[in-house]
Amino acid sequence: MNDWSQALGGFKPLPAIGETQTGNRALQIEEPLLFEKDSPGRSGVDLPEPPPHTSRLGNAARTAPIGLPGLSEPQVVRHFTRLSQKNYSIDSGLYPLGSCTMKHNPRLNEKMARLPGFADLHPLQPISTVQGALELIDTLAHWLKALTGMPAVAMSPAAGAHGELCGLLAIHAALDARGETRHRILVPESAHGTNPATAAACGYAVEAIPANGSGRVDLDALQAALDTDVAAFMLTNPNTCGLFENDIIAIAEAVHAVGAYFYCDGANFNAIVGRVRPADLGVDAMHINLHKTFSTPHGGGGPGSGPVVLGGALAPYAPLPWVVHGTEGFGLLEQAAGPAAQALGRLKGNHGQMGMFVRALAYIMSHGSDGLRQVSGDAVLNANYLLAELSVELTPSFPGPCMHEALFDDGFLKGTGVTTLDFAKALIDEGYHPMTMYFPLVVHGALLIEPTETESKQELDRFIAVVTALARRAKTGDAAEWFRGAPYLTPRRRLDETAAARKPVLRWLPVVAAADAAG
Repeated sequence: MNDWSQALGGFKPLPAIGETQTGNRALQIEEPLLFEKDSPGRSGVDLPEPPPHTSRLGNAARTAPIGLPGLSEPQVVRHFTRLSQKNYSIDSGLYPLGSCTMKHNPRLNEKMARLPGFADLHPLQPISTVQGALELIDTLAHWLKALTGMPAVAMSPAAGAHGELCGLLAIHAALDARGETRHRILVPESAHGTNPATAAACGYAVEAIPANGSGRVDLDALQAALDTDVAAFMLTNPNTCGLFENDIIAIAEAVHAVGAYFYCDGANFNAIVGRVRPADLGVDAMHINLHKTFSTPHGGGGPGSGPVVLGGALAPYAPLPWVVHGTEGFGLLEQAAGPAAQALGRLKGNHGQMGMFVRALAYIMSHGSDGLRQVSGDAVLNANYLLAELSVELTPSFPGPCMHEALFDDGFLKGTGVTTLDFAKALIDEGYHPMTMYFPLVVHGALLIEPTETESKQELDRFIAVVTALARRAKTGDAAEWFRGAPYLTPRRRLDETAAARKPVLRWLPVVAAADAAG
């Protein structure tokens, strides 16, 4: 018996069709944990013996191996390469997550972010040595103000929720300056969860405003809830159902009539950039997700960036630092004094997410204002194409066209025994990442799909064909059991997600042989 057969535990009986001796599936190679590949004494590097020394650790000195696995360099490289092959990414195919705007990240952006002078900056360098970086931040700020029609922008917030915090703190400061204390913030029922969470974190009571039959804010319900105890109304536009708020001007007027502020969640700015300026809609503050609208990478814990544009009433409260123009070039206002006397102070250690700024500006300047207008138009066109084609088999949640994302409910699955989760899992076997499931919460069994502008008609047609075929299969009457077992072709089958959330295994422990345990 050779080494390979021993590694397999001896030759196995002839595997069934679709099964293999190794557990591998062609180029999708089964891969154990690094710790399971450990071989004591094996190492990818040679380190010299340390010179004789006297330990200063006393009784804190280590008495057992540190527990890191011993592997050769090829083993390490192959391990992480094989893991990467199990990932799905925008570079692999269509990423239909709704609400997330998983658009293509142009390689030009990456090249610019890696240029010497940007990639190797340190935030504590002397101002005279970072003039180019400050000019870049200032130029990006100019674009953001021009695209939104707002007079000021806070660049430092590190992500969308951080931007919400910035905007609400500015609103709180403006109310304080007016000598007012208000306690409530109104939020639509369909809002992103960070909206009410941020409001609560700022000490406000949160009140939900229902939607009307068209999936938009119920204007009568909003007007009934508004009074002089309301600090702000937080609205996503286009909203989380993928719909433009037709009454937005009336909403802004009603909010301002009681002295409150209108905060806009800019997560869906990709649908209107270059076509609608939020300032013209009456918005007082809005965060912009650079990692959505302007293509910088996100997801999987990647960096975000959430600059906040501010109207004239809120601009004095923008957090520090401020990039300013001086006689000797660009400078920074870092103290709450002079023009920045009312500033919030710092929300972040330094100037913001510099790498994201470089990528976003590269994207903006390569498109220009006319190109950005086409971006939003193509995003809306693609979403409405999906909505029209998929409505043959799926059930749209609301009548009429959508904006940047198409929303369906689980009505088409009624009586089939197939759930939204089952349907989404079956997509994985077809080579697609599932769309957003069960969100927004106001739609039962929601399926939210955002194709973005970067997908071709051919790619959309392939996706439509797969989703349509799965919907027809679900309606055959005897498919529920098959759907409940999906996915079948992944390295791991469907998890018990409830158990995984409640009893996660966060630490690998070696299996102790029975003989060792008895000893």
